[in-house]
Amino acid sequence: MKDMPVAKVRNFALLGHTGSGKTTLLDALLFKLGATDRKGSPEQGTSFADWTEEEKERKLTIWAKPFEMVYSSPTLGRHELTVLDTPGYADYYGQVIAATTVADAGVLLVDATAGIQVGTQRAWRRLEALNLPRAIVISGVDRDNAHFDATLAAIQSAWGPRCRPVTAPAGEGLTRLLAPNPPAEVAEQRNALIEAAAETDDALLEKYLGGEALTDDELARGLRRAVVAGGLIPVFALSTVKDKGVTELLEGICALLPSPLDREVTDADGKPVPTGPDAPLSAFVWRTINDPFVGHLALIRIYGGTLKPEGELFNVTKGQKERIGAMFYLNGKKQEPAAEAEAGDIVAVPKLKVTGLNDTLGAPGATVRFPPLQFPHPVVSFAVTPKTQGDDDKLVTGLRRVAEEDPTLRVERNAETHELILSGMGDVQLNIAVQNMKKHSHVDVLLSTPKVAYKETINGRAEGHHKHKKQSGGRGQYGEVYLRVAPLPPGETEWFENAVVGGTIPTNFMPAVQKGLVEGLQRGALANYPVVNVKVTVYEGTYHDVDSSEVSFKIAGARALRDGLSKAKPVLLEPIMKLRIMAPDSALGDITGDLNHRRGRILGMENEDGLQVIVADVPQAEAFNYSSQLRSMTGGRGTFEMEYSRMDVVPSNIAQKIAAEAQKHVVEDEE
Repeated sequence: MKDMPVAKVRNFALLGHTGSGKTTLLDALLFKLGATDRKGSPEQGTSFADWTEEEKERKLTIWAKPFEMVYSSPTLGRHELTVLDTPGYADYYGQVIAATTVADAGVLLVDATAGIQVGTQRAWRRLEALNLPRAIVISGVDRDNAHFDATLAAIQSAWGPRCRPVTAPAGEGLTRLLAPNPPAEVAEQRNALIEAAAETDDALLEKYLGGEALTDDELARGLRRAVVAGGLIPVFALSTVKDKGVTELLEGICALLPSPLDREVTDADGKPVPTGPDAPLSAFVWRTINDPFVGHLALIRIYGGTLKPEGELFNVTKGQKERIGAMFYLNGKKQEPAAEAEAGDIVAVPKLKVTGLNDTLGAPGATVRFPPLQFPHPVVSFAVTPKTQGDDDKLVTGLRRVAEEDPTLRVERNAETHELILSGMGDVQLNIAVQNMKKHSHVDVLLSTPKVAYKETINGRAEGHHKHKKQSGGRGQYGEVYLRVAPLPPGETEWFENAVVGGTIPTNFMPAVQKGLVEGLQRGALANYPVVNVKVTVYEGTYHDVDSSEVSFKIAGARALRDGLSKAKPVLLEPIMKLRIMAPDSALGDITGDLNHRRGRILGMENEDGLQVIVADVPQAEAFNYSSQLRSMTGGRGTFEMEYSRMDVVPSNIAQKIAAEAQKHVVEDEE
């Protein structure tokens, strides 16, 4: 804890739309507070915050990263700041989820020239979902076309009057609304702050309503209580380039944002978890890193107790002991050894044997367990194959590695199409993942559009029949099956019925018939896709005393089924995805037109925080490239979420094309 009381710790996440100035602010803080010897710049590729090769190349924050700094306030004393830098780019929203889960507060940047953007709203919704105390920073107030007042008005319109300025631009400097003698034109805003402070305590409110002035100490305590409770969201003006408002922001963070002791922490069952250095040890792994020099790193947030190196831990999630060796703070790529860590601290611990993402750690015998991180569903998928034959093992290793570092990447083998699928939050994320696989795992891959896992079903009833008879010298093959097919009633799970009477199919051959039906359901009569929601009733057949066999009845059953399916109005089913799209009003026409072109069905539209929200159902076959198309239509200002909804019937004209293509690849059964 660097000899710092927990009450003096401020653990917060920097959030905002990409380009809103988060990384520039963090680089300025690192330099101003002596954590670096020069001021980094993301534009020039010298940022200490965006230090990985991928981030420098793309000029884009990709990973959520912790930074430890000490600020010595002239009025409030020394404070430890644990700052979690987060990406603003939509593809890396999973990093925002992880960082905000372990932060005690959020600092949300809004660009004074662009105002509230899609990424701003996404970050706001996350803070609201977690009920995190927060501050808002209107950045770039000195730039051309910057509009502090208009941006503040938009913020208050979208998020309410609890968003109150505490600093505002004034010529070349700033107005501090809580200063003893601010300009008269901000008196109303100042009074609103004082009222917010007074409302946190009955005695203060009575004093305020009685016309008495609150002391500086009463005002400070009241404002902090209001921020911690969520009744006040302080708004700061900032010009990082000119170092205007940076000190005032630091003062505000120390004075107004909560310490780890001010936040109620709950476990997976919703029960309070004791915090502070004297509480039992409780900690959570919110991110893992594969460091090329150190190996596997677990980034751990301490909630209660004190963690020291060279000690024994208990992994509550996995029920196993761990031995902790080294431990250090991270400041970009700099690693500072940590003698101990307490509540609010985030430390990196290397080479833990069983511990991974989402694991809860405690002292031996601990039972407290924190809920796991919940990441959004992927919205982009590609089929992955190695460029070089024989690199399959390298491919699997590489995919496992990138998925460990970024849990929003998912890797799975599609059981129906047999393709290896890599899914994520966007094209940029997947392209960077592929680059990392080539660099670290030495495997080059090809990405292609995945096959759609179509299915077939029937809309009618029909009878099917097949007599399998084969004679080629010696014992022959003989089996005959009659059956009926019909749609499986909703809620019913028993798809097979044996209605044979009189022994026309001997009992010992019926399992072979059923096996033939199971195999037959894997290849429908329309386009050879698996068949679902069909009831099959076998009611008649014939056999031969010598030539009948299990193989004969298996073949007869499969082909009788195909005969029945072909007559029962077969239809093709396709996966339907539900999309929730957020974009500016100006892009609404292009988006709705594009959705119609994709056979989409718009379910509803509404305005949320100044953006249009469109909910639509879209066939999966039409949604594979939607991420790049939406980015193009909205100039990068649109974003969307996607999840599986249901299977639905493919229109007949499209089904015919799919069936014709499928027939080219049919391998006929050998008799």
